[in-house]
Amino acid sequence: MRNIRLKLAYDGTNYHGFQRQDEAHGPTVQGTLESVWARLIEEKITLAMAGRTDAGVHASGQIVNFMTAARIPEEKIPKAFNSLLPRDIRILEAECVADEFNARWSAKWKRYDYLIDNKRVPDIFKRLYASHMPIPLNTDFMQQAAAFLEGRHNFKTFAAAGGDSKRFERTIYRCQVREEDNRLIRVSCVGDGFLYHMVRIIVGTLMEVGKGRTLPGEIPEIIASHDRKRARMIAPAHGLTLVHVNYTDESPFEVFKELFK
Repeated sequence: MRNIRLKLAYDGTNYHGFQRQDEAHGPTVQGTLESVWARLIEEKITLAMAGRTDAGVHASGQIVNFMTAARIPEEKIPKAFNSLLPRDIRILEAECVADEFNARWSAKWKRYDYLIDNKRVPDIFKRLYASHMPIPLNTDFMQQAAAFLEGRHNFKTFAAAGGDSKRFERTIYRCQVREEDNRLIRVSCVGDGFLYHMVRIIVGTLMEVGKGRTLPGEIPEIIASHDRKRARMIAPAHGLTLVHVNYTDESPFEVFKELFK
């Protein structure tokens, strides 16, 4: 048996999240991958995933792994997979890793990006990958608020009901808000782990700051309250992308220096 690690990208628009579910709910990324492997190799596998992305969430750097008895060389796995996968899922890399590697539990840190289309009239070419907010947002205030989220905190305020975490302490290494071209705002969150809907709740809270409904200086109090009602807004799923999962001892600063300027 070999332990195969895959790096993949997918457009989550047409999927009911990553994790396999009953067929009645609709297709999932995990179910699609496992079904394609069964067609290729006639072998049933169970994928472990780095991030259990929700319905509509995208990924440019998702990591999964699975055990297989198949002898297909790992360098040929991406081409074989991609020949049968739908066009909105692509295997980017494949490698054989140690048996103890697990895509979820071996991860050291992750990066998520969230895009906000802040023009009055939405960009139709961004509609699947950026959440439209027609109200002008003050990105300077949003960045001031984001800085309060950095460090190790109990993020229970930013955890939606339905998650399986029993502990709420997480470390955010960087939370950056920056405006790109044509009123496209990117929120980047890098941390050692994220709670259920945590990034989307963070972005929703930052949007409230950007609209002037919450002051940047209120963020420490909101964190300390451990009260989910203090951070009610959850940003829509389709603006979120899992960008990177890191398994080495490299720090986020070494990998994404542009975020720490």
